[in-house]
Amino acid sequence: MKGRHFLRIADWTRDELEQVLELAADLKRRLKSGEEHRLLPGRQLGMVFDKPSTRTRISFEVGMTQLGGHALFLQAADLQFGHGETIRDTGAVLSRFLDAIMIRTYDQAAVEELAAGATVPVINGLTDTSHPCQALADVLTMRERFGDLDGRKLLYVGDGNNTCASLIVGAATFGMDVVVACPRGYEPPEGAIDAARELGKVELVRDAREAAAGAHVLYTDTWVSMGQENERVQRLRDLQGYAIDDDLLSLAARDAIVMHCLPAHYGEEVTEEILHGPRSAAWDEAENRLHAQKALLATIVP
Repeated sequence: MKGRHFLRIADWTRDELEQVLELAADLKRRLKSGEEHRLLPGRQLGMVFDKPSTRTRISFEVGMTQLGGHALFLQAADLQFGHGETIRDTGAVLSRFLDAIMIRTYDQAAVEELAAGATVPVINGLTDTSHPCQALADVLTMRERFGDLDGRKLLYVGDGNNTCASLIVGAATFGMDVVVACPRGYEPPEGAIDAARELGKVELVRDAREAAAGAHVLYTDTWVSMGQENERVQRLRDLQGYAIDDDLLSLAARDAIVMHCLPAHYGEEVTEEILHGPRSAAWDEAENRLHAQKALLATIVP
C-alpha cells in the first residue's frame, strides 16, 4: 500500500484497515516496551494546517520522530496555498521536497485537489466533512476494549459532524451496529450514511435514551465546531437532550464505554465526571491517534 492516499475512511477496505490497525497495536507495544521502531528513517512529512490543532499536530510530529523521520509544520496562511498558486500546483511542488503530506483544512475538495497534484501520499488530517484519522484511532480503541467488533453496538449522540461521518463508516466497516441519535437538521452527510449502509447496519433516530439500550459504545463530540461559533446559541438549544450524562449511560450495556474525540465542553455534550470516570475511553482514544497514525505513515510512505 506504499504511495496510497488516505482521504476518506471509505476509500480503504476492511482488510487494508486491518493491516494498519494490527501494525498500530504492534507499534504501541514496541513503544511501551522501549523497542526501537525507526521504520521511516530520514523521511519528511509536511503538515499543512489551515485549522488549529492539539492532537493532530502533536501526534503526527511525535510519530514521525519516533519512526526516525521529521515533520515540518506549515501554516496554510504562510504558503501560497490556493492564493498565489493553485492547490494542485502546491501539491506538485511539495512532493519534490517531501515524502508525504498531511493537511488539516476546511473543504474536502481542497484535500482532493492537493492529492491530484501530489506524487507522494496525502493524508486528510481533518476537513469539515471528514476526519478519517480520528476514525482510525477510534476503531483501534474499541478493538482494545472489546476485541472483535462484529455485532457490537455503537451509539453516536449529538451533532452528525465530520467526526461522526467518518466514525460511522469505520464502525460499519468492522461489523458494528451503528445508531446515530440527533435532532432534525443535525444528521451526518448523506454520503457518509450511504457509505456506511453499504457496509452494515446504520440507523438514524431522534430518541437518544431509547437508542442507548444495549449500546457498547456511547460516542459524542462538541456541539459547536470550529467556524460555527456564530451558531452557538441556536445549536445549544437544538441539541438539548442529546448529552451523555449519568442517565443515558445507565441505559447502556454494563460494560459500555464513553468516547469523545476532544476537546470536550463540559455541561454541554458530556459531563466532566463521566469523561474522567472509569468508563471513559477518551484518553486512550486521544493517545491512539499517535499509534494509529504512525502505522498509517509506515504503511503508505515509500
